[in-house]
Amino acid sequence: MKRSRIFLRVALLVVLVWLVATSVIGVVATEMAMHPGRRALAPNTEDLVQRIAARNLASVADASVAAADGVTLQGWQMRPRQGNGDAVILLHGQSDNRLGMLGYAEMLLRNGYAVLLPDARGHGESGGAVATYGVEEAEDVRRWLDWVKKTDAPRCVYGLGESMGAGELLASLSGVGQGFCAVVAESPFASFREASYDRLGEELGEGAWVGRTLLRPAVEAGFLYARWRYGVDFEKASPERAVAASRVPVLLIHGLRDTNLPPYNSERIVAGRGLRDPAVVLWEPVEAGHTEAASAEPGEFERRVVGWFEGHGPV
Repeated sequence: MKRSRIFLRVALLVVLVWLVATSVIGVVATEMAMHPGRRALAPNTEDLVQRIAARNLASVADASVAAADGVTLQGWQMRPRQGNGDAVILLHGQSDNRLGMLGYAEMLLRNGYAVLLPDARGHGESGGAVATYGVEEAEDVRRWLDWVKKTDAPRCVYGLGESMGAGELLASLSGVGQGFCAVVAESPFASFREASYDRLGEELGEGAWVGRTLLRPAVEAGFLYARWRYGVDFEKASPERAVAASRVPVLLIHGLRDTNLPPYNSERIVAGRGLRDPAVVLWEPVEAGHTEAASAEPGEFERRVVGWFEGHGPV
């Protein structure tokens, strides 16, 4: 009997220590995710952008818009002189800035599209103290969408996002009807919760199952902390739900070698909209890792992205 009591006390102590330790991990991980580090624009940025514009016979102008909470968001607008009348909003990944989307911008410029390259809130030269992975950024994207429509009056506005930007782009589809004619999202997360499971598991060299089980208290503590400390409900960061509620055509791209946000994230998004819905298509390049489809298969990437936009023009 005495041994049983000792065993029970030790077991309870181990559980308590584990809960406290994982809660601390969750809080630290949340702080790191919400403050991913602001990457400044390089000193030679203006020369680089002007060279790209000159190669593609395009103009460059600064762009800015006020977010719903008063934060000022910054970006570039690039217009080809002989454009096709359409525009694309390009959204970068975590800890990056608009420079990371210049390769995609050049691809689209040579195909006649005007492009907008914004810095996400908390990144680059945009304001905002924290990143919220679609909770606040979904409305930021809608603000940019309205800005493009008022500034250029394009026939169609499309979206292309990478990783975090892909998730934010998809999250913006909820409740805006046909604001975008179509979008392309590479390596998105199905939800911030799923991304949390993935990242915690990756830190231990394991899969998302570790985050869902052993480190589940860390995720729950992180979500509670974000609501208490910043008023951010990460349950709202769900591209999966947004796409399911939208009718906007979506091309998902997810490399099968992606260990950062594994392909099942995009597969869940497809399943949520309906596997037989022709307006949601998933391409899984075999040799591509996280956001690497353009480098793994550049010709096919351009063909699919431009073809998706061309196939979903104004009605």
